[in-house]
Amino acid sequence: MGIMYHQFDLDNINLDMQPPMEEPARQYYFMAKCREHVRKEQARLGRPLTCATVTFGCQMNAKDSEKLEGILETIGYQKADSEAADFVIYNTCTVRENANTKVYGRIGYLGMRKKKNPDMKIALCGCMMQESQVVEKIKKSYRFVDIIFGTHNIFKLAELMYESFTKRHMVTEIWEDTTQIVEDLPSEHKYTFKAGVNIMYGCNNFCSYCIVPYVRGRERSRKPEDILAEIKKLAAEGIVEVMLLGQNVNSYGKTLEHPLSFSGLLKMVEQIEGIERIRFMTPHPKDLSEELIETMKHSKKICPHVHLPMQSGSSRILKAMNRKYTKEDYLKLVDNIRASMPDVSITTDIIVGFPGETEEDFEDTLDVVRKVGFDSAYTFLYSKRTGTVAAKMEHPVPKDVASERFGRLLAEIKKTSEERALRYQGRVMEVLVEEKNAQGDGMLTGRLGNNLLVHFKGEDSLIGKFVPVHLAECRGFYYIGTLSEKKS
Repeated sequence: MGIMYHQFDLDNINLDMQPPMEEPARQYYFMAKCREHVRKEQARLGRPLTCATVTFGCQMNAKDSEKLEGILETIGYQKADSEAADFVIYNTCTVRENANTKVYGRIGYLGMRKKKNPDMKIALCGCMMQESQVVEKIKKSYRFVDIIFGTHNIFKLAELMYESFTKRHMVTEIWEDTTQIVEDLPSEHKYTFKAGVNIMYGCNNFCSYCIVPYVRGRERSRKPEDILAEIKKLAAEGIVEVMLLGQNVNSYGKTLEHPLSFSGLLKMVEQIEGIERIRFMTPHPKDLSEELIETMKHSKKICPHVHLPMQSGSSRILKAMNRKYTKEDYLKLVDNIRASMPDVSITTDIIVGFPGETEEDFEDTLDVVRKVGFDSAYTFLYSKRTGTVAAKMEHPVPKDVASERFGRLLAEIKKTSEERALRYQGRVMEVLVEEKNAQGDGMLTGRLGNNLLVHFKGEDSLIGKFVPVHLAECRGFYYIGTLSEKKS
């Protein structure tokens, strides 16, 4: 898709003057400077320069990568299909330690590529770079890396690139925290019809197993007028579905000069013409309000889907996780949501094998899974994360015990999710067509408002459009359907 936010014309920026101090004008100045450098390199090499952005981790990281790609393409790089590119960025995740190990292996591979192409530039950013021991290891063992930056200064890519181009040394800039939000920058969207929109950054929850508050910083909300302006621009470009993103969207607005609730923001977004579907990720059960449930109930645009991370069904384990709700609180919340929206899709996250988890605790988790009947669940074996409170906890669950429980949990979720999905079989429902099916065969893949996938035969011209599909056959987590004349 085209790049958003061309409010600064790079051709009219005076490169002989000092860079502006205010953002984002400063970054557009450095984009113009970098573009000049890229043009000279392209003339020297007699070919276009290419770039690749590799994203690890969550939707917040994916959204950050869209900005990085937008900046690189504005500077003049062409997108490459692989890491065999002139400029490679790894946008890293650090939720699990094995994610770090994987990234180190990939950086080593980039080092071999750089030996073949000495002009290649390698940049590392994201959550993993917010850990001082990681940065020290890279400086010591991966000295061929050109640029290291973190989560708080993603917007400074062009400025850091210019320093790397002109100084020819490793450029490192990590901010411990920030109150600054710089959004008006180029952004390259993966789809022409749907987009993620950041509404807030950071997290104040400090769940005992989670590193996110340490690497993403404290909660800070974007001003509603900035969010609405961005969504209006997206709608003008043909976007019909937006996903409002935040580590805990229920906390939106608490840090604003004029506080506004998350449901208040949703009502404003709903007024924007052209936007047909509104999604959000991720709410926290401890502060999902009655107001939000009511707003969803009466909305024609907010998707009937709530992702409600449970993590454990045991009140004792939830307390150790610092989740601030009990098993009973969670079940009551689900009852309230379903009482208002009987057809709502509820999905969740569950961790198995948290330190000290007994068979009784695990049975509590299975009990919640049976009572709620989740539409689907992301399940994880507990992974010790250095730097978190849980990493120092006693009574680790033996791996074989955790794995056996994990298998039982998966079986239970498969059963309940298939039962839930079956309720739509035979109906005609509206699908937003997203892409050609990976299997080919003239099949397309789309998504229902409740987030379930549907595969059906159709023309590529339908991608990005809403179409009625008859849900002929439920296959657990997805449907096989056929195009229909009308919605039932």
